[in-house]
Amino acid sequence: MLQHPQFDPIALQIGPLAVHWYGLMYLVGFALAWLLGRRLIARGVTRLTPRDFEDLLFYAIVGVIVGGRLGYVLFYKPAYYLAHPLEIFAVWEGGMAFHGGLLGVLAVILWFSRRRGFRFLEIGDFVAPLVPLGLAAGRMGNFINGELWGRVTDAPWAMVFPAAQDGLPRHPSQLYQFALEGVLLFVIVWLVARRPQPVGRVSAVFLIGYGAFRFLAEFTREPDSFLGLLAGGLSMGQWLSIPMVIAGILIYRWSAGQPRPAPSP
Repeated sequence: MLQHPQFDPIALQIGPLAVHWYGLMYLVGFALAWLLGRRLIARGVTRLTPRDFEDLLFYAIVGVIVGGRLGYVLFYKPAYYLAHPLEIFAVWEGGMAFHGGLLGVLAVILWFSRRRGFRFLEIGDFVAPLVPLGLAAGRMGNFINGELWGRVTDAPWAMVFPAAQDGLPRHPSQLYQFALEGVLLFVIVWLVARRPQPVGRVSAVFLIGYGAFRFLAEFTREPDSFLGLLAGGLSMGQWLSIPMVIAGILIYRWSAGQPRPAPSP
């Protein structure tokens, strides 16, 4: 049985200014997205220019933060925030939802594609491979903070999380999600995206992959105490992932009838 290292949540302190690991992981995720996006543009697999990408990344960051926060408020604690509306803005206290962040980014992509003359799924195909490593960074932030721990298990690699306050060995589910939704999903989506594909194909692979990996990982993750398990014995994360898989399958089937674009010069 292992013990969580109980890292200091503050990565860097300069006087009154404190840089937390979780916030730093967000910066790492966006930096990786920028590097990968520039590489895809250099490969000529997208019509986006570097200037287009810089604008898109800025708007996507806003979409992630606003969507992630509102998603947590609406999906996980609507009654609480209805009674305490001003706390919606207290993002420094934690509370972000990936599925909400995804909806925020989709809204940004819809607006950006119409404004710049791109197809919605064309932009989605470009953005999809930039996401998984950011997810990996976020899950590592969860692990450093000792939050979102797993269910009780007798596995030899089980870990005690002091924040759980029960001394029970649990799955380090943050690391499972780091490996599945982050590293493995990145490898799969990147291998697909590095060559020209029919419009929608890369987006479909991402949706199917993330939804499936998140669904599986949730079996080892402790449900939120204020929600517990929902209908069918599934968690909120699993119920929110099912539509992603369905949408991915439908888009994948639709993309089979789309022409494969020629690489940009």
